[in-house]
Amino acid sequence: MPDPTFFAFLVVDGALAGAIYALVALAFVVVYKASRVINFAVGEWTMVGSRMAAAAGHTLGIGLGGALGAACVAMIGLALFFNRVVLRPLFHRSLLSLIMVTIGVGIFMRGAATVVFAGLPLRIVSPFPVDPLVVSGLPVAVDKIAAAAIAAAAIAVLSWFFNGSRTGLALRAVASDQQVAISVGIDLHRHFALTWGLVGVLSVLAGTLWSFASGGGFGIELLGLKVFPIVILGGLDSLPGTIIAAFVVGILESLVTGYLDPLVGGGFSHVASYLVLIATLLVRPYGFLGRPDVERV
Repeated sequence: MPDPTFFAFLVVDGALAGAIYALVALAFVVVYKASRVINFAVGEWTMVGSRMAAAAGHTLGIGLGGALGAACVAMIGLALFFNRVVLRPLFHRSLLSLIMVTIGVGIFMRGAATVVFAGLPLRIVSPFPVDPLVVSGLPVAVDKIAAAAIAAAAIAVLSWFFNGSRTGLALRAVASDQQVAISVGIDLHRHFALTWGLVGVLSVLAGTLWSFASGGGFGIELLGLKVFPIVILGGLDSLPGTIIAAFVVGILESLVTGYLDPLVGGGFSHVASYLVLIATLLVRPYGFLGRPDVERV
């Protein structure tokens, strides 16, 4: 019989990882909701954001808060430059063109990062205690708890932004119908720039939290491989669905790592989410909370 304590440990550990997965996945979803652009470089954005924070803390000699603030400013500037110089000329172009652009930008960011950040630390050292916190007999890493709590707070703020603010309402209108949004006076380019600015901030926060929680064991740029099953399972443009899918994938990967990887070989946990994705799409093609597009014919 499975050890219930070990099972509970895997579920808790997977849920904590799922909170950070959700934050990375939302960086993908906010772009798609506002502009219908599929950002295949979300992993590279997260990687650059975390290394910006590490570089700022090392070169400027400032604390964690200052390093995160400086990195957010730099990433917002990079996001606005990318939106203005790369994406705006492709406005109203085919979806394939936008997909190829994000893939190309991701490859460029990964290569440029090795040059720009050469000789600099890859991540910020975690400020949280090393000794685990024992809760009801379960040892849980303090840095994972703190990272999950910060990620949950950021998710709550982002959800309020989209559902409770005028700017969030405008972004939802843009996502629903760009022509109608233009007709009521919404500036598409300004709101697209705001969306990519949000991606810059989320990239810094998610990348730094993941480096705390993982200890640098899993390449941050490879987080994009974990994000795509999550956003499709959640419904692609659904914030609640993405959050639910992130926790499902996080717990699933943890259970597979604990029970199946020792039997079938390490690494199967990285494939498990894609198998669940295929099975889910056969039953529900639009994900957990996704809605089919309705077109008037």
